[in-house]
Amino acid sequence: MDLHSLNTPALILDRSIVTRNTERMSKRMRAHGVALRPHLKTAKSARVAKLATAGHSGAITVSTLAEAAYFLDHGFDDITYAVGIVAGKLPQAAALIARGADLKILTDNVDTAKAIAASDHGIRFKVLIEVDCGDARTGLLADSPELIEIGRILNESEHAELLGVLTHGGHSYLADGVDGIKRTAKEERDAVLLAASRLREAGLPCPVVSAGSTPTAVHGESYEGITEMRPGVFVFFDLDQLARNACAREDLALSVLATVIGHNKHIGQIVIDAGALALSKDISANAHWPQVGYGSLCDAETMAPLEDLHVAKVSQEHGVIPVTDAAAYDRLPIGSKVRVLPNHACITAAGYSCYHVVEGTQIVDEWDRVNGW
Repeated sequence: MDLHSLNTPALILDRSIVTRNTERMSKRMRAHGVALRPHLKTAKSARVAKLATAGHSGAITVSTLAEAAYFLDHGFDDITYAVGIVAGKLPQAAALIARGADLKILTDNVDTAKAIAASDHGIRFKVLIEVDCGDARTGLLADSPELIEIGRILNESEHAELLGVLTHGGHSYLADGVDGIKRTAKEERDAVLLAASRLREAGLPCPVVSAGSTPTAVHGESYEGITEMRPGVFVFFDLDQLARNACAREDLALSVLATVIGHNKHIGQIVIDAGALALSKDISANAHWPQVGYGSLCDAETMAPLEDLHVAKVSQEHGVIPVTDAAAYDRLPIGSKVRVLPNHACITAAGYSCYHVVEGTQIVDEWDRVNGW
């Protein structure tokens, strides 16, 4: 079965590239003596998880409790749910633990810590305190007085076990070049180590010091003191990562197969059947490469770049490609297929129920994925 037999839009995953990407990250983390707990929010696939955890403990990170349930069903039981828990989700988390999940949850506030400490679901929650290392999304500052307060609330409860601290260097995505990413990786490490040392100085346990983003896992210079790293998009990479020098073009494992459905020569554009739902509206790489738009075009078979062609506008099911050279109409006749490289692999993949896995131009497998919450 080859690519041309697929209905479009379709999500295409190159098996050899994703295998190479995961092997490279595994080798890098082993060389630094750091455990790898890959974040599966990108792939949401047990088949990718097996590649990403090979040579390590099998520990994973997820972003939803639906993912946690899916991976547990596929034999992955050491799971960190890396989104702040709320009291209303504790029963769902407890049910997963009762089923055999070694589930870790996290919080960054006193109210939730008290809710965890007061809960009685017949299990003991393992809890990490989230630290803001500069991402400015969630987490306590490493020098916050609440860090120790939360630690004590959890440590004194029979319903909780304080495991340590967790941070995410998400601001590495805004860093300026490799040197900027290296600085962000140092900030990530410094913050989480400061939080860990404060807990320990207060007589509180902190066996886990968890950090990670793909850019900081790729370019960080030292992980001393960190027990585990949690990169995610490294399994596929994307245009955003490429624009930030976190990967090379040959590391891009994911693409969207689309069909040319229109030639609007009077306004100078080609239209494909991959729009906002198929590609997402993420334009993150545009910060560095405005010509990328919603995705850059490649030859469907060879993956050679189709120079100067990108998806500049999307509606729900249409992708619009500006044409400056009329030869593009002959090169891409109506009914022909192209592949679009996404800005953000995690969000693009979320629109699909499976990956069509290829070696070259041949479809060799279909890998499922989990969606929803």
